[in-house]
Amino acid sequence: MRHNPAYADIGISGDPTPSEADIRVTRDLMRAGQLLKIEVLDHIIVGRSEPDRPQPFASLRELGYLA
Repeated sequence: MRHNPAYADIGISGDPTPSEADIRVTRDLMRAGQLLKIEVLDHIIVGRSEPDRPQPFASLRELGYLA
């Protein structure tokens, strides 16, 4: 049986830039996933797009936190 779970974090401030807490949660999820044999594919933080930040989300995988 295959499941497709997902986790997305909503940036309360609207800024999708990962905080230290977001990074800690990601590392904790990865450790828990290893124990349970569940692969953590990504941690996405959703926010708003701005002129200086056109992408309204951040992928911690793309930022190198899920290496």
